[in-house]
Amino acid sequence: MTAGTTLIHGTTTAGHELAALQREHGGFLLALLLRLCDGDRQRAEDLVQETLVRAWQHPEALHADGFDSVRPWLLTVARRLAIDARRARRARPPEVGDGVPENARVCADHAERAAAVLDVREAVKTLTPEHRDVLVLVYFLGASVTEAAQTLGIPPGTVKSRAYYALRALRRVLPGYAADLR
Repeated sequence: MTAGTTLIHGTTTAGHELAALQREHGGFLLALLLRLCDGDRQRAEDLVQETLVRAWQHPEALHADGFDSVRPWLLTVARRLAIDARRARRARPPEVGDGVPENARVCADHAERAAAVLDVREAVKTLTPEHRDVLVLVYFLGASVTEAAQTLGIPPGTVKSRAYYALRALRRVLPGYAADLR
């Protein structure tokens, strides 16, 4: 064996034969693969290389009936590789970049939310029992003004008034949360 010649499966394939194979058939392979890869040149070039690797791994195809009959075999291998690559891409979710998608929901920090809940609870404890009862029913339990009035045994106007003054008192106690309470 000479330098540049490798023994593969009992057949010799010289490096210059593969280079000649690339020169002679590479353009046709690339043209086919560009169409099959929807114009993605990088992917098409990768598949050309993979096709040539397969030719290197199967030297019997190169030496079957001469150098000219290898093109149909190469084009078939290239087409099958392109189909396999397309199937593989469809089987996995699409890749995303490092950026945050525009429609991604922004989640607040749970520690901040927990601290805010504690602050609000402490502030509600500073209210009078009448104001606290109205806030709990209307804002925390979701009762309507009429339902709160019936539960507390007071007129609906009194529920509205107490809710207003309770929120006003909370705004004074929680100045950092004033925008959230309006």
